[in-house]
Amino acid sequence: MVEEALGQALREALWVTIQVMGPPLVAVLVIGLAVSLVQALTQIQEATLAFLPKLIACGGLMLLLGPFTLHVMRGWAETLFDRAVLLGGIR
Repeated sequence: MVEEALGQALREALWVTIQVMGPPLVAVLVIGLAVSLVQALTQIQEATLAFLPKLIACGGLMLLLGPFTLHVMRGWAETLFDRAVLLGGIR
């Protein structure tokens, strides 16, 4: 019983990680690819040119997706606490 609950909690943790960090990571990947392409075409090799657009996009996405992230994390935490209570009540 405990192993099944642990496995389910790990699966949910991976799903929550994908939901929360997936969009910012995809955005940073796409922006990094676009900036790298521009740098290769123009032969401008400036580190801040690659870093700043990623930072701005990631910060903006985190601000936009903040309520969604809070909802997902809160739901996951409530589920974990409910399961901990159920497992503690069995013994």
